[in-house]
Amino acid sequence: MGLRTKPYQDLQTNEIGIIGIPLDENSSFLRGPAKAPQLIIDAIASDSANYFTENLIDLNEHPGVFWCGNVPFINYLDISTPVDQILEAGAIPFTLGGDHSIAFPIMQAMAKRYPDLNIIQFDAHGDLYDELAGNRHSHASPFARIMENGLAKSLTQIGIRTMTQHQKEQGERFGVNVIQMKDWTSDLDLQIDGPVYLSFDMDALDPAFAPGVSHHEPGGFSTREMITIIQKLNLNIVGCDVVEYNPDRDLNGVTAMVAAKIVKELLAKLL
Repeated sequence: MGLRTKPYQDLQTNEIGIIGIPLDENSSFLRGPAKAPQLIIDAIASDSANYFTENLIDLNEHPGVFWCGNVPFINYLDISTPVDQILEAGAIPFTLGGDHSIAFPIMQAMAKRYPDLNIIQFDAHGDLYDELAGNRHSHASPFARIMENGLAKSLTQIGIRTMTQHQKEQGERFGVNVIQMKDWTSDLDLQIDGPVYLSFDMDALDPAFAPGVSHHEPGGFSTREMITIIQKLNLNIVGCDVVEYNPDRDLNGVTAMVAAKIVKELLAKLL
């Protein structure tokens, strides 16, 4: 019972391969997200819930979805390697982090297969700093690296509520569509033509709903609001990540269950 398992090297066309990247070395404030991937999978398997998505897809032993386990420790920029292999098989990568810095090497792989890739980023933070504390690969910087390297045709950020002057200038430099939380309305049109990669930072949610994150930034989405947004997406989604769950700050595993719910509803969109 549970999600089927197989090595990511054995994935086949149109299968969804969930891989864990247990890396948090680029976290600027607290460590902990490296512990997250297996705990999210454990929450999906929890007897307190079931394997059904809200549109009644049963993920229990679903023939198209596989948990491929945590990728053995690799150097930061080598994170692109397993994603490359998943894409070469014609499968769909779904990555569990880890901190948000993993988005840059993931996108290095994604852009090779999808040169016209668009990104939607759900996040409290823009992650557009040129560097933070001297680290150009900080989890505060991946989308600066992505955009300056031309790895995405467009970047849309949703839920931002930590804007700074530097990040505003970076957003303008890279032509980012920044939808700050203060400007969010449920009738905003998220139609995007072409392939879309969806990057989901758990702190897009208000810490009242997801306390298990390193950076508590009040004023975010409720879990219900976020699920509704995901369910209404009508996009060609070609890959996903869910990052920045920090079990060390969680309360009774509630954030693990929220992350599991988000993963399940994203899988429903991919399926």
